[in-house]
Amino acid sequence: MEQFDLIVIGGGSGGVRAARIAASHGASVALAEEFRMGGTCVIRGCVPKKLMVYASRFAQEFKEAAGFGWTLEKPLLQWSTLKTRRDAEVARLEGVYRSNLQNAGVHILEGRATLVDRQTVALSNGQRFQAKHILIATGAQPEAGPAIPGHDLAIDSNGFFDLQAMPRRVVVQGAGYIALELASVLHLLGAEVTVVARGQQILRGFDEEMRQHLAAEMARNGLQFRFGREVQAIARSEEALAVQLDNGDTLAANCVLRALGRRPNTNGLGLEALGIALDSKGAISVDDFSQTTVPGIYAVGDVTNRVNLTPMAIREGHAFADTVFGSKPRRVDHTLVPTAVFTTPEAGVVGLTEEQALKSHPRLDVYRANFRPLKATLSGHPGRMLLKLLVDRDTDLVLGFHAVGPDTGEMAQLMGVALQLKATKAALDATLAVHPTAAEELVTMRTPTVRHNL
Repeated sequence: MEQFDLIVIGGGSGGVRAARIAASHGASVALAEEFRMGGTCVIRGCVPKKLMVYASRFAQEFKEAAGFGWTLEKPLLQWSTLKTRRDAEVARLEGVYRSNLQNAGVHILEGRATLVDRQTVALSNGQRFQAKHILIATGAQPEAGPAIPGHDLAIDSNGFFDLQAMPRRVVVQGAGYIALELASVLHLLGAEVTVVARGQQILRGFDEEMRQHLAAEMARNGLQFRFGREVQAIARSEEALAVQLDNGDTLAANCVLRALGRRPNTNGLGLEALGIALDSKGAISVDDFSQTTVPGIYAVGDVTNRVNLTPMAIREGHAFADTVFGSKPRRVDHTLVPTAVFTTPEAGVVGLTEEQALKSHPRLDVYRANFRPLKATLSGHPGRMLLKLLVDRDTDLVLGFHAVGPDTGEMAQLMGVALQLKATKAALDATLAVHPTAAEELVTMRTPTVRHNL
């Protein structure tokens, strides 16, 4: 059997980064992938999704242009053109990932890999390879959810990217960020979309005020919500799908998208036989250095269910390679995570929510700006932006940033730098505003709108 210093199972962002960095440290590295390089993010997640978000927002731009004097013919979307060009970009990026691995000296193993023992990996074609260290970076996949009658008539987030035509009536089950992003895309592209959510609000775990504001803005834009409801069954009628809810209502749709979360890709890898501990959700349990309960076997990315974001998988993979092969032990901080939700309007957040902050910082000041963007004064769009800062009154430290509106994802990235540097409210106040921008509100909010525990 051919032997390596490291075998990586999974060609997503975390695995690819780990393989390349380990190789740069002088390790002999092989990477096994059964599908395409790039993982969920590149192939059927972040990148193609964001391209679809861009496509959908043109519909709103066309409408708003009239307020600025533009006269346009009725826009017409060619779904096939959009899909072809999107898929071509995904293929290009997959090639870049592959060539980067090859240029780094990583040996690519084509096929599904399973663990035979602590140092042996078997491919689906019968080949076996050995390594001193094994890294599992197999990511996650859409959660199937309850096997309700007719569940096979629905698609998941992977199936969204396989749609050959634009559906006209869509029911989306779920209220997490994936469900909402895809619902928003389809709605702006012209579909009639109804979101069915088991809970009473969207985006569980996010700041409560931000959740309420985003839900209201999406509803203002025409998205329909059915809160406190579950899909009981899906049936095919003459020309459509009939979606039965638990209260007896039936919704007609051409497409049912179930976005019920994601689960770690650990089934069939041979983990249990080796004694690798899994948590209650099937994720691989690891320590601060991504080491599993079996020496020499590590795991990074969504398969560990720590912070399931591509940049975090990349950081974990890099830290693993530095620790094991670069003699530079590094822990990854999972506490300060800038995040964007690419609905329309989008949301950007970093730091503690108001609910979290109050538990450890009861003397909390909340600064809030709620306004119509300057562009709306001529376009006529009724949407309002929300910018919110959470500040500890005793230390003046900024603890959290939560926003809804255009470009708030970009704001979250830069506010993430500020929070990483332990910025104070005084530091923001001392920063000159860039006028006219929406972001200037972050440095011009002088008076708290809420003062907890005075």
